[in-house]
Amino acid sequence: MWVTLVELMSKGSQRLRDLPRALTLVWEAAHGWTVAWGVLLALQGVLPVALVWLTKVVVDSVVAAVKGHGSLRRPVELAVIAAFLLLLAAVLRALTRWVRTAQAELVRDHVAEMIQEKAVALDLGFYDSPEYHDRLHRVRQDAHSRPVALVESLGTMAQSTLTLVAMAAVLLRFGWWLPLALLGSTVPALGVVMRYALKQHDWWERTTEKQRRAWYYDWLLTDRTTAAEVRLLGTGGHFRTLYQHLRDGLRAERLDLARSEAIAEITAAGFALVVLGGGVAWMVWKAARGLVTLGDLAMFYQAFSQGQRLMRSLLETVGQIYSNSLFLGNLFEFLGLEPKLEEPRRHGESPIAEGPSLAFRGVTFRYPGSPDPVLDGFDLEIPGGRIAALVGDNGSGKSTLVKLACRLYDVEAGAVEVGGVDVRRIPVQALRAMMSVLFQEPVQYNETARKNIVLGDLEAPAEAARIEAAIDAVGARHIIGKLPGGLDTQLGRWFAGGVELSVGEWQRLALARAFFRKAPVILLDEPTAAMDAWSESEWINGLKQLVRGTTTLIITHRLTTASHADIIFLMRAGRIVESGAHEELLARGGPYADAWRRGTSG
Repeated sequence: MWVTLVELMSKGSQRLRDLPRALTLVWEAAHGWTVAWGVLLALQGVLPVALVWLTKVVVDSVVAAVKGHGSLRRPVELAVIAAFLLLLAAVLRALTRWVRTAQAELVRDHVAEMIQEKAVALDLGFYDSPEYHDRLHRVRQDAHSRPVALVESLGTMAQSTLTLVAMAAVLLRFGWWLPLALLGSTVPALGVVMRYALKQHDWWERTTEKQRRAWYYDWLLTDRTTAAEVRLLGTGGHFRTLYQHLRDGLRAERLDLARSEAIAEITAAGFALVVLGGGVAWMVWKAARGLVTLGDLAMFYQAFSQGQRLMRSLLETVGQIYSNSLFLGNLFEFLGLEPKLEEPRRHGESPIAEGPSLAFRGVTFRYPGSPDPVLDGFDLEIPGGRIAALVGDNGSGKSTLVKLACRLYDVEAGAVEVGGVDVRRIPVQALRAMMSVLFQEPVQYNETARKNIVLGDLEAPAEAARIEAAIDAVGARHIIGKLPGGLDTQLGRWFAGGVELSVGEWQRLALARAFFRKAPVILLDEPTAAMDAWSESEWINGLKQLVRGTTTLIITHRLTTASHADIIFLMRAGRIVESGAHEELLARGGPYADAWRRGTSG
């Protein structure tokens, strides 16, 4: 048993070192409520001992009154005092629940804020790692409640320890060995608690990916995003089967663990009961011989039985502290992650105000975990203040260029330059402030139409004129006009009163968001993908006026969109194979001209 305990403590010692950090976290979030909670726990720790002592006094005074050695007034007075203490205990418990609720809510919000802040600060590359998703899943599942549970366990342990010490002092008057017997009777329970806390933690970490996959199948079956296709293809039953298969396995493992833990707990409880029975039998023998009073016997039984209960509670609390410390290791490991994108060691270059050139020089890049590079020695230069279009095959790396220009990733070799300056020499936030981007799959914010636009630049004043200009720039006036509340209409179906938009309408609002952000570099990935031919023509006609003085890169599959650019780049197999103005490329009769003829002849 002792070897097992030492081994378990050794395995958890590293995690237990996180205990001071967890306490600091709780103190930072709710120090006032934590002080109040500690005072209430101390008062509740003393009350049980007072009640045990009163039990002896009441029993002895009743016996004395029955034998004619005293009046019944004293037992009645003592009973009233006991009733008052019981009422006080109930009041303290109610106050503790109130204080604990306030403390828990503050800690949860504080931890959530820390997780969100860290998640936003980490590089996009972390999201390409399954290990990161496992870690994030564990943190989001447990870290909000674990710090609160840990502090609650510590408080319970302090309260139980205080009461237990007093109970041991009561038992000591009957025999020096009784406190030792009390302690020894709960040693098996300690082994059970520690062993299964570690087993539970190991199971949780081992099955994280299965739990995430089960969550994914549940999302496929219940989310609006997938609802139409699931119904059309009839895949609901298939995904339910996959979900249930995973849940059957997880549930069976969890039940096996719980069953073996229950058997171990019953065995430990039986041992404790034998020790209690032996102690009570010994005291009954002494009472029969007149060595102790009935009050002593009642006090002994209460002190020993409550002592055992407190010891079990204390050991369970130690197990919870141990378990919570193991789980909190996930939180502190997550919070310890650092972005891999390094800021310039010096002050960094000043941001470029006017439309700068944008260049990719000998760029090699592969996504984290991918064996093959997306770009290998890639070269491209867009002159400052010009509109460039990039066309090419799917999977050739066009969208990757947008992420590299914004420094969402760092290149493996070569350099990305803005205005002749390597982006790694520009502070990350300053660089991104220079970029206005429409991603290929823009976010559909379930906010008002106005908020969907002004999110493009929260630092800028949300002036009506600027919002209207962004709307007109992308031809979204008719979209806003048909909304029941205009710009203040709630969009999406997540919240009450929301209005759903078509894919093309969402993209128009995303374009307006991009143009609301006044930036010297504009990167648009498939801006006309969801537009019909008339909408595309209307938008392109106003584009050149809108982006005057900026450097603009349009990534598109539509040659009709690309034809309006100042310079067109044709990309194939990770290389620029042709570049020039539309008429120039048609006259050259190369791959671009062939693609144009095939596209327009249909």
